[in-house]
Amino acid sequence: MKRELLETLVAAREHREPVVLARGLASGRQFIATLREFAGDDDDVDPALRDAARAALDCEGARSVTVGAEAWLLQTLVEPARIVVVGAVHIAQALVPMALRTGYAVVLIDPRTAFASEERFPGIRIDHRWPGEAMPDLALDPQTAVVALSHDPKIDDPALEAAMDSDAFYIGALGSRGNQAKRRERYAARGYTDAQIDRIHGPIGLPLGGRSPAEIAVATLAEIIQARYRPRDQ
Repeated sequence: MKRELLETLVAAREHREPVVLARGLASGRQFIATLREFAGDDDDVDPALRDAARAALDCEGARSVTVGAEAWLLQTLVEPARIVVVGAVHIAQALVPMALRTGYAVVLIDPRTAFASEERFPGIRIDHRWPGEAMPDLALDPQTAVVALSHDPKIDDPALEAAMDSDAFYIGALGSRGNQAKRRERYAARGYTDAQIDRIHGPIGLPLGGRSPAEIAVATLAEIIQARYRPRDQ
């Protein structure tokens, strides 16, 4: 692989951007597609190949396509999808192990050290800073979901605002419809648009009817999975 292509690939992975590596099976030519650019061995790239590579960004794994007379292998490289959990509550205790078992990386944010402890959440990254400090360092991206569970506006609001300003593929917040209405009023007063606020799933989770912390965690993870695989234009 040429140095320029390798540098593009490394930069994309460092920023958690999905990357498609396209390789001509006969010619050996290589191209890299990201959400922002298409870099290759030369500038003579068939538009149909560009379109196929861009479409592959929405998928995982490898697939072959034939463009003109040449077969190409399109390999999509993505960082593990990530869930940022805000609030070390009982729902989080059920959600975190389920998320790990389904392949998600998990980051837990809660300044309350008595709740966000290694004993209650073994083996995951715990950030004890307030969300207003922690969120900017996470570089929220299209492979990230943000779940606000603390039910405390001092903790949840900075996290949700950071998520609305990001490309996170899912944003969810615990609370009743009344709580959601109050949250909506607060964010509108702070200048957030209806489209931004509408990104917040609340009440959180698919409407499965569950009430226990574990059942709410199941509904939340199900909604995250649904959002992750929804086409970008929906």
